[in-house]
Amino acid sequence: MKEALRNHLLNSCSDAELIRWFDPINIDISDENGEVIVTFPHPFFGQWFKSSIQDRFEEQLGLFLGNGFYVSYSNNGSSGTVLKEKVTSSKKIDFPFGHNFTFENFLISKKNYFPLASAKEVTRSDNVTFNPFVICGKSGSGKSHLLKAIANEISKKINRDKIFLGNVDDVQNMYSVRFGGDTIRARNHFFDYEYLFLDDLKQLQKYEHLQQELISIFNNFYENGKQMVFSCSDKLASYDFLDKNLKSRLEWGLIVTLKLPDLEIRASYVQKQCKLKKLPLSKDQILTLSQRFQDFRYLQGIIIKLSAFRELVRKNMDDKDFEHILSNTEEKADESLTPEYVIESVATHFNLKPSDLTGSKRHKMIAHARQISMYLCRELLGISYPALGRAFGGKDHSTVLYSVKKIQELQSDDRVLKRVLIDLKNKCLLRV
Repeated sequence: MKEALRNHLLNSCSDAELIRWFDPINIDISDENGEVIVTFPHPFFGQWFKSSIQDRFEEQLGLFLGNGFYVSYSNNGSSGTVLKEKVTSSKKIDFPFGHNFTFENFLISKKNYFPLASAKEVTRSDNVTFNPFVICGKSGSGKSHLLKAIANEISKKINRDKIFLGNVDDVQNMYSVRFGGDTIRARNHFFDYEYLFLDDLKQLQKYEHLQQELISIFNNFYENGKQMVFSCSDKLASYDFLDKNLKSRLEWGLIVTLKLPDLEIRASYVQKQCKLKKLPLSKDQILTLSQRFQDFRYLQGIIIKLSAFRELVRKNMDDKDFEHILSNTEEKADESLTPEYVIESVATHFNLKPSDLTGSKRHKMIAHARQISMYLCRELLGISYPALGRAFGGKDHSTVLYSVKKIQELQSDDRVLKRVLIDLKNKCLLRV
């Protein structure tokens, strides 16, 4: 198991890095108990690990294992025995709101240091200090990332079912669809949550009737000391459509504003993505990408496309190829690849319906197509196993993990399957 984890870590770390910090530790993983015990060779190593590596290690460990695991740490004594009194309390390594949405992955400049530090404080404090915590920022500034990073960190301490994370559309659907317009039942449902994360308050323009409901929910959370986090794309003062009572309540807490990522941050993001995908871009190419695309979603799309070109067309990509791919992507920059599109593409290829792949049918052809869809979603979009399970109708993360690994193994010996995967990748990437 440790060797398989090491191979997984090679996607984000060099072999030299792993020799330095991963090889010296001992890892005991119990699937039955959902427990991971990491043992350090000595206390000083453990102190260094905690300050330098631990967050990145836990993120990748959670991505490798999926939800449901806890990790704890211990030190070896001078004779090699484990010092039991040094074992820390177990800590969840789940990322139910997406493995990409972590503080570690939030690229920061000096302009955004205060919002990030404040967000981290929201997760650390046992007493609710900033309530509500409101994150403002233009599209592409990272406000949704920060909101989900807070939720992911808090989910390590409490049950995910006690956290509501969604946008105003989700709240509207809860009231109108799930509870059929029964406002009392819907309101009481929200009262049962311990944390409320609401993205994009601007959507309230569409549902003015929800503002009174949000005031009731706000009052319940505030009076019971339960944390609320909101995001909005403009300053609250500019939201003239907000009920004055709701606006004043939102201003009770701490409001932070994220600045758009500058050139330095975008360049750091491109470098990090290129390292993950082993894409050897030159400094000039990285700079070109960083200057031409300001939104991280567009940058992610173009990097996926460049990686696919090297894999499927020509390994030695020249400047002409690079410019051609960028120009085509700019024309379609408003489009993005989604799990739904991948599922639809695979279903069409196998003459099936998308609902067949997200359903529970176990016919051989359907099961095979479903596994291919899961593999492609993982490969092209980097979606976590638990999130993939939800996209495929609520499948368990272990089912997704098995499917992805099976297709990875089969394609090395099956030329027909490899050709199918290449064709489907090409079809999906035409959308990027």
